[in-house]
Amino acid sequence: MAAAVWTDRGTRAKNLLWILMGSRSNHTALKPCYDALVIGGGHNGLVAAAYLQKGGVKTAVLERRHVLGGAAVTEEIFPGFHFSRCSYLLSLLRPHIYRDLELKKHGLKVYMRDPHSFTPMLEEGMKGAVPRSLTLGSDLAENLNEIGKFSQKDAKAYPDFVAHLEKLASAIRPLLDSPPVDIRGVTAGSLRKRLAATKTLIPIAKLGLKLGGNIPDFYEIVTAPIMKILTRWFDSEPLRATLATDGVIGAMTSPSNPGSGYVLLHHVMGELEKEKGAWGYVEGGMGGLSQAIARAAQSYGVDVFTEKNVEQILVGSDGATKGVALKDGTEIHSKVVLSNATPYATFKYLTSKGALSEEFIKAVEQVDYTSPVTKINVALDKLPNFLASPTPDDKPGPHHQCSIHLNCENMDILEAAYKDAINGRPSARPMLEMTIPSVLDPTLAPPGCHVVSLFTQFTPYHIKGREWTQQDREDFGDTIFDWVEQYAPGFKTSVVGREILSPPDLEKIFGLTGGNIFHGSMSLDQLYLARPLPSLSDYRSPIKGLYLCGSGCHPGGGVMGSPGWNAALTVISDLKRR
Repeated sequence: MAAAVWTDRGTRAKNLLWILMGSRSNHTALKPCYDALVIGGGHNGLVAAAYLQKGGVKTAVLERRHVLGGAAVTEEIFPGFHFSRCSYLLSLLRPHIYRDLELKKHGLKVYMRDPHSFTPMLEEGMKGAVPRSLTLGSDLAENLNEIGKFSQKDAKAYPDFVAHLEKLASAIRPLLDSPPVDIRGVTAGSLRKRLAATKTLIPIAKLGLKLGGNIPDFYEIVTAPIMKILTRWFDSEPLRATLATDGVIGAMTSPSNPGSGYVLLHHVMGELEKEKGAWGYVEGGMGGLSQAIARAAQSYGVDVFTEKNVEQILVGSDGATKGVALKDGTEIHSKVVLSNATPYATFKYLTSKGALSEEFIKAVEQVDYTSPVTKINVALDKLPNFLASPTPDDKPGPHHQCSIHLNCENMDILEAAYKDAINGRPSARPMLEMTIPSVLDPTLAPPGCHVVSLFTQFTPYHIKGREWTQQDREDFGDTIFDWVEQYAPGFKTSVVGREILSPPDLEKIFGLTGGNIFHGSMSLDQLYLARPLPSLSDYRSPIKGLYLCGSGCHPGGGVMGSPGWNAALTVISDLKRR
């Protein structure tokens, strides 16, 4: 596989090369001692480091790979083709982080998508007409026209549904930017400490006040199957299935499983450029986001290093962390350590066994990291041309910039795909989300060519109890391409190269335990006060001075920067009390 080396496509491409070179471009030697060390240069680790440094805490970031960003990276997999290799869309980056770190000044540019969703049908056109499709965007009137092709009743209901979701999402957004309630602080210790901890009750109180009479609706959507919610609102299967994809994306669950309603709500809570629920492409790929955060952090004085593989978190005789040891034997000392690795990797692999109780380790082992995702990155020499919305002369249409939902004509297809995976086999007819960011961002591919991301579900971590083979990957890739070909004939002949990343590959390359993109399932038993465990919901670990700052913490995966921000504020507060 090609290394992540960028061709010269202008200033931004050169800037990305600069940050991907890591410590060599930092021109800073690794010091023997820091106030804080952050394990992992993913976006949450970088955000945590930036805020720590702004708070006067001398900080270094240690990334094991040759490229910063964790799952938010850009890599050149095939010559001239640059991919958002894992994470591929931006929305849930919190606005205050965007402002505080001046990410626009540090090079972050986002291409907004409108429309944002395209669901073509596999059906015979009537009297020579093209097959139908459903396209949704920010234009409500146009959305109603599109939905009306399938159901006028649904078109009338849709504005109320959108308003209903936004009402619930707007109430819960403040929880994203605050640590969970400090239960221990509120219930134990001196009166002064208890009173101080009561401030953590404010966000949850605001949630209740804002919801008011909608509390039952909120309770229902976070606990119910998304199928129940959507069936109440709508009749047409294409609309139901399209909306249901946001309820199961990245999760080993089906629309009929309880809790899938929350996943939908989680994905509509984002915003970009003050547009609620919007998603966009980062210029230069998702590595452009990591680049901007890293530059902001470095501008405050953070030392950022790549190819620094942490082998163990050092714990002193007093039971407190005292730094880390790298695989090359180098020891770096610090007052605190923040781990951007998954909770499982942090406590099972990076922490010495004697430092934690057997009971705690047993609890860590029970955290669910099941993943349904196989990510396929594809280089093409021409743009896909969809039967449901053909475009002449290889020219992109508005639908090409969307999340393109294939095999989403009805809920039964999604259910069947899920059942295949829980029975130990890759889906025969997988749910596919295709994106083509090069339609808006010309820096990603050679002229006339394109990069395609296929986010596919459902695939198990083990196939019938055994490990994936290369033949399994190729067979599943062939299945995916056969389905895409039915929607866009000629797709297979346009393929220049493909990379197939099964759940074990996502784990090995990006450190995602189980291949789970959220650092742990976003199920109700692993949210808020229980994320990742009740004893870890405040970012502090049982080891004094060791904290979690990744997506395995509240508010979870996809909410870019919030876990790192919340963790940094917790660390700064603790250091002030020392």
